[in-house]
Amino acid sequence: MVLLHVLFEHAVGYALLALKEVEEISLLLPQVEECVLNLGKFHNVVRLVAFCPFSSSQVALENANAVSEGIVHEDLRLLLETYLPSKKKKVLLGVGDPKIGAAIQEELGYNCQTGGVIAEILRGVRLHFHNLVKGLTDVSACKAQLGLGHSYSRAKVKFNVNRVDNMIIQSISLLDQLDKDINTFSMRVREWYGYHFPELVKIINDNATYCRLAQFIGNRRELNEEKLEKLEELTMDGAKAKAILDASRSSMGMDISAIDLINIESFSSRVVSLSEYRQSLHTYLRSKMSQVAPSLSALIGEAVGARLIAHAGSLTNLAKYPASTVQILGAEKALFRALKTRGNTPKYGLIFHSTFIGRAAAKNKGRISRYLANKCSIASRIDCFSEVPTSVFGEKLREQVEERLSFYETGEIPRKNLDVMKEAMVQAEEAAAEITKKLEKQEKKRLKKEKKRLAALALASSENSSAPEECEEIQEKPKKKKKLKLQETPQENGMEDTPVSLPKTKKKKVPKEELPSDPEEIPTSSVSLKRKKSSPKEEAASEPEEAASPAVPKKKRKLSKEEPEAAASSTKSSTKKKKKSQKVSQED
Repeated sequence: MVLLHVLFEHAVGYALLALKEVEEISLLLPQVEECVLNLGKFHNVVRLVAFCPFSSSQVALENANAVSEGIVHEDLRLLLETYLPSKKKKVLLGVGDPKIGAAIQEELGYNCQTGGVIAEILRGVRLHFHNLVKGLTDVSACKAQLGLGHSYSRAKVKFNVNRVDNMIIQSISLLDQLDKDINTFSMRVREWYGYHFPELVKIINDNATYCRLAQFIGNRRELNEEKLEKLEELTMDGAKAKAILDASRSSMGMDISAIDLINIESFSSRVVSLSEYRQSLHTYLRSKMSQVAPSLSALIGEAVGARLIAHAGSLTNLAKYPASTVQILGAEKALFRALKTRGNTPKYGLIFHSTFIGRAAAKNKGRISRYLANKCSIASRIDCFSEVPTSVFGEKLREQVEERLSFYETGEIPRKNLDVMKEAMVQAEEAAAEITKKLEKQEKKRLKKEKKRLAALALASSENSSAPEECEEIQEKPKKKKKLKLQETPQENGMEDTPVSLPKTKKKKVPKEELPSDPEEIPTSSVSLKRKKSSPKEEAASEPEEAASPAVPKKKRKLSKEEPEAAASSTKSSTKKKKKSQKVSQED
């Protein structure tokens, strides 16, 4: 009886499960589909034999990469050799991926099966995996899957931003679409403006130039000798400008209204802006190709090289293709039609747009396309796998294609490939050294700028932290100035300021025993000192004499010469009252 085991790969580890009643399960697939959703029934069908958890996220990533590439990892090999029976002929192992199944069968000798009932069993294991393994919860399993998914995707993505070929694919696709749209819109402008000025179509062939002229001329009746200089600038030809001026005077076109002219001019301005954007996009594509695939662009041109990369899907895929595939890349329909009808297969695909095939004779087009595809394959591999991409190899390969083309025409023997590659290796090392020096200088400059920026930020943060302390000091200084102002006297009737000695406002502490019991006996000087320290509410509730006096702000209030005399008289009256109170107490 064959023992059926199932291998399940999870983000937390490998699980090996055994199935009960193999013969019945293989015959009754609908019952398996029903028991997958029920945990109790599923436990009766499947039992966990072994579980091998991953020790770290790095180990999990290594195993995930191995499984995706169809390689048997050492952890998987150890699990299968340990827990599967030694008699390999009596064991049937169910796996989800046919690639890893073929690798296990080749290396370990176990018979592997995919699809059918295995897919349903794996679906049930995936659903109830956190219940089959002890100590594993659904939340932790989901977190492990999310972390492994992020790390796996991050490992597959190229981190070098300057060598991302996705931008090239999008740019060349947009460039082709813009060419189609500009042609369509230009034909619409030609038809629309041709009702008014039909002779202009025969004189000007370029679409962008025609749209600029339609926008500039407008009504042909307003075209005169003054605008001839501007016409020469637009057409870049004096004879064409003179022909346009003569044709406008004897044109057979119909008259057109101002509103129609406005619409034509606005639409032609849109077409002109699209053509300008197309030129800037082509410049951007050339710069990206010089960064990503310099050898391929030097050999076959930026546009053709970008189309090859876009058709292959990426530069890596293009590097994996053989030269025979690169030769007919883009002519798949013609190839399969030829295979179906047993006709002649195509000789070239996208590389037909290169200048070499156009320059070759008709009998040599097939040979030169084959040779060019071979060199394109070499250039793409150099660009894909070199650490410091340079255009040296592309230039040397281009020289080889030129020599082969001249050999077909004149019979001159070209140089050997070995000699050319030796020269290219020497030049490439020198170019790589120069590029690395430039990169190091740029990195040093960037680090210096970063240090300066961090120092400026630290200085700004220190200034911000010291600003509140300065504000506190500034707030304390006006208080001192207020006290000094109180000690000064104003000028009266042009008289000079005279310093007046005021009594100190600081009050000495008086013991409670010495204080008089009667509030009337409290000296006025002490009351006045208390009033200075009291709040505004207490000042409002003060004696009516002070309330009747005019309210003067503290900042503007100044003491007159009469106030010290009044203070002295108040002190004398207080001493007299003290003597009287002492006499009364003695008589009692």
